[in-house]
Amino acid sequence: MKLVAVTACPTGIAHTYMAAERLEKTGRKMGLAIKVETQGAMGIENELTAADIAAADAVILAVGIPVLKKERFAGKTIFEVPVQDALKNAEAILQRIKGELGL
Repeated sequence: MKLVAVTACPTGIAHTYMAAERLEKTGRKMGLAIKVETQGAMGIENELTAADIAAADAVILAVGIPVLKKERFAGKTIFEVPVQDALKNAEAILQRIKGELGL
């Protein structure tokens, strides 16, 4: 399964990057391909390409603020969760996505 994600918190500092790292590490541990874009104080970093998005089975938006360029994900299955949940429950989030997608 291939996933893409965006993480963003209101201040765009610690939680944005910690959530990205947690999703990436947990995804790898679970054998999932995942690429995470951060939208923090420095703007968009590690920006997802059109090819990344097209190849993804689903999109995770782990956010506490509106996502920039959200229209890129039109037509994709989107799972939106609070950024805090990505920090505390990344494995549960990924398991739920796998279950809902039947993978």
